Amino acid sequence: MNRPYNFSAGPAAIPEEVLKTAAAEMLDWHGSGMGVMEMSHRGKEFISIYEKAEADFRALLSVPPQFKILFMQGGGLAENAIVPLNLSRAATVDVVVTGSWSQKSQKEARKYASTVNVIASNEADGHRSIPDPASWKLSRGASYVHVCTNETIHGVEFQQLPDLAALGSDAPLVIDFSSHVASRPVDWSRVGVAFAGAQKNLGPAGVTVVVVREDLLGHALPICPSAFDYKIVAEHDSMYNTPPTWGIYVAGLTFDWLLRQTEGDLSGVAAIEARNIAKARTLYDYIDGSQLYVNPIDPAARSRMNVPFLLRDESRNDAFLAGAKARGLLQLKGHKSVGGMRASIYNAMPIEGIHALVDYLREFEKSHA
Repeated sequence: MNRPYNFSAGPAAIPEEVLKTAAAEMLDWHGSGMGVMEMSHRGKEFISIYEKAEADFRALLSVPPQFKILFMQGGGLAENAIVPLNLSRAATVDVVVTGSWSQKSQKEARKYASTVNVIASNEADGHRSIPDPASWKLSRGASYVHVCTNETIHGVEFQQLPDLAALGSDAPLVIDFSSHVASRPVDWSRVGVAFAGAQKNLGPAGVTVVVVREDLLGHALPICPSAFDYKIVAEHDSMYNTPPTWGIYVAGLTFDWLLRQTEGDLSGVAAIEARNIAKARTLYDYIDGSQLYVNPIDPAARSRMNVPFLLRDESRNDAFLAGAKARGLLQLKGHKSVGGMRASIYNAMPIEGIHALVDYLREFEKSHA
């Protein structure tokens, strides 16, 4: 029997091949006599796991050599504090608010920066669009500019990163790309820091990947805990304190899986992006042509990863979710703050899962016309 299709927003589906490998190696990793969770993080076995994971992530996203890759803990929510602790210099921080996660970011930054300016917001339209960078009111001398490049709850995504230099700012761009990391290429020439909780697109909850440009190291506030100081973490190759070893291991298996993906003549992230475009188009096209379902997001800002939609008759929500579960289509209920439904279609979701969902959407609409 095929596994159900899991549309959870996070923790989310992990590629089945990765899960099978992790299960097979649970009691004995490569003849070492130990499972990964039992290893010393300083032993040669785990060091080899860590080094391959770091190298594979760098290759996967073409991370330039002037960036350090850190494996940390606390998830994206903790990074909302760790970033200003490292970069704010207790001065001014600019934030673009596009949904729930960037709202949290600006509130947390206020604890550490002297001033936090919301330089653009889509709150007036219910977080359904991306503010045009040309309209952003950038602060002079800001320590950094923070954006959440994919809002998991509201389903809006930056289709390209803002070019702050072209806007007249020399502030580094900080991106929270937790819910679309490794789903598309990154233009690193526009980025100072990128961070992602692993539990949406990279592996299990418990590890956070941080990519930080070397010139941004060494500016932590005096109150910054040592374990959260990017410079200290980088100097110790993410081993200053015991890292989330199991999470790094499974993330490493996921990086390896991603590197081996192909789509026509494409491979790696290019292949995954092509697949994600096709998946999102298939789902959005059906919703847009439907009389029962609606997606309220500006088409130019729609996320490829998180697809929120509403039933025009919300009295049928419970029946819809019950029918979906019966067909092996799991975790489609929308976030409590926005209601409705949400299909998170991360890298691990195969196109067959999208076809199964669309077939069910069609069937439910026909029977409830």
